[in-house]
Amino acid sequence: MKQELGPLARTLSLPYYEDALPAHDHFHAKRVRDLSINLSKEYENTVDRAVLSAASWLHDIGRPRERLGEIEHHGKWAARKADDLLEAEGIPSDQIDAIKHCLRTHSIRASSPEPETPEAKLLFDADKLEATGARGIIRLSCIIGERSGRAGERYAVIDNASDSGMATSDLPDITLLEEWATERLELLYTPPGRRLGRSRWSFMEEFFAQFTRERRFEEER
Repeated sequence: MKQELGPLARTLSLPYYEDALPAHDHFHAKRVRDLSINLSKEYENTVDRAVLSAASWLHDIGRPRERLGEIEHHGKWAARKADDLLEAEGIPSDQIDAIKHCLRTHSIRASSPEPETPEAKLLFDADKLEATGARGIIRLSCIIGERSGRAGERYAVIDNASDSGMATSDLPDITLLEEWATERLELLYTPPGRRLGRSRWSFMEEFFAQFTRERRFEEER
């Protein structure tokens, strides 16, 4: 019996996440998959959930290579790789094209095209919502660690980013977390995504307020 598209994409994606750091590993891909499917249930447009599921599993398979400088754009690379992988499995070309569009458009970077299909918009939103709420605070901290980690180390070290030759920020890490989360919430496409984003931001606001209170207490002593 031929394997369903979503589970097939999971199987195909897992080897590419073996060298991934925590913020972009296969657990992240699964959370994006689960969240995007749940958002699709509240979305007013018709959604091909098989395409959405497959794209969720495949969206970050290029992250480990991008981190090592082997490729420039993990979304575009993932689309090319998915084309090869899915075609070899006999997946219809229309579904492959739909998945590739999701992969090319899921990134927040300015060079990424705009998502135009329901599946691409839901994937984009689910991926960005992974940087919000309680889990988002932890995940964004991991991303900061990845970017400041010393070159060649599997696990990032949060210290002097100049050790790895990367640009440093004049902002304290907590400010960077707030800016990254806000930026992502402002870009959400779907009504269910925006509703969930507002709920998660309420928690984050309280977290940032508590952080500020603790810092002020330490400074006053």
